[in-house]
Amino acid sequence: MSAIASTGSTSLDFDRIRPVRIWLYCLAAFVLLIVVVGGGTRLTESGLSITSWKPISGIIPPLSDADWQAEFEAYQQIPQYRLVESWMGVEEFKSIFWWEWGHRFLARMLGFAFAIPFVIFLIQRRIPKSLVWPMTGLFVAGAFQGFLGWWMVSSGLSELTSVSQYRLAAHLCAAGILMMALVWVARTLEPPASGTVPSRGWLAANWLLVALLFIQIGAGALVAGLDAGFIYNTWPLIDGAIIPGGLFTIDPAWRNIFENILTVQFNHRNLAYLITIYALVLWWHGRKVPRFSGVHAWLPRIAVLIVLQVVVGITTLLSVVNIPVALVHQALAFTLVSMVIAYLSDMHRLSVR
Repeated sequence: MSAIASTGSTSLDFDRIRPVRIWLYCLAAFVLLIVVVGGGTRLTESGLSITSWKPISGIIPPLSDADWQAEFEAYQQIPQYRLVESWMGVEEFKSIFWWEWGHRFLARMLGFAFAIPFVIFLIQRRIPKSLVWPMTGLFVAGAFQGFLGWWMVSSGLSELTSVSQYRLAAHLCAAGILMMALVWVARTLEPPASGTVPSRGWLAANWLLVALLFIQIGAGALVAGLDAGFIYNTWPLIDGAIIPGGLFTIDPAWRNIFENILTVQFNHRNLAYLITIYALVLWWHGRKVPRFSGVHAWLPRIAVLIVLQVVVGITTLLSVVNIPVALVHQALAFTLVSMVIAYLSDMHRLSVR
C-alpha cells in the first residue's frame, strides 16, 4: 500500500487509475447492499427458505408450479417449518423465498462485478503491479463469503429453528472485513493527501476505534441471531434497571456473552456508549491540533455519524425492531467503520509520503 501511495506522482497516473478507484468504491457499495438485503432476510426469518446450495444453477429461481412445490416441500422438512412456520402455504413461502434468493443472487453478481472489470483492467494495465495479488485476494475473500453464507444456513437445517448466532456473526464480520479492505485499497489510489501528519499514537487511537466498531458489528450480529432486539424494548433502563439481574445465569459464565439474550443486548448497548464517548474524545482532541483540515476532515463526519447511529439504534429498540429502521442501523454501522478506515488510509498515505 505504501508503494502505491507514492507511485502515481502525476495527474496522468491518477487519471489512468481513476476507473479502478471508482470500481472499488462501487464494489464496496455493492457489499453494503448485500449486507442490507441479508439483514432483511434475517429479520423476515427468510434465511432458511432455500435448503440447498447450488452455486451455479441456483441463480435460476422456480419457474413453474412444480418447481415451487419442490422448493416448498424441501423447506417443510426442516425444523423451522415443522416447529414454527407450519401454518405456511406455498404462497406465503414465496415471500420468504424471494428474500433469500435475492440475497444469494446479489452475492453471485458481486463475483461477476469483481471478476469481469478486474480482467479488463489487467489487460489495460490500469492496476498497479503491487495491487494485482492483493486484489486477487479480495476476490478469494468474496468467494469465501459465499461458503460462509452456506455454512451459516446449514446450521439451521437439522436441529435449530434459525441459524447459529455464532455463524451469523462470522458471516457478517467477514463482510465487514471485505468492505473495509475495498475502501482501504480504493483510498490508496486517491491523489496525494494533505493535512497534518499524524503521530503513531493518533494512528493507534483510530485503529482502536476500528477495533471497537468491528466488535460492535459482531455484537450486533449476536443480537440479531438471538432475536434479542425483540425483548427488553425500553431505554435507558433494561429490564427495569441500569444493570439488570440475570446477566450470568448460564454456566459456564463465558457463554452468557454469546447465548444469554439479556447479556447480549446489555453488552451491545454498553459497547455503543463506550464507542460514542471514545469517538467524541477523539473529536475533541483532534479539533485542537489539525483543526479538521485535509484528511482530518473525516473526524467531525465520523463523530456526527456515531451520534446518528446511537439515535437510530435506540429507535430500533423502542420500535421493537421496525425493519426499515433496523436496516438503516445496520447500514450505518458498515458505513461508519468504512469511514474510519478511509480516514486511516488517508493518514497512512500522509505518513509514508
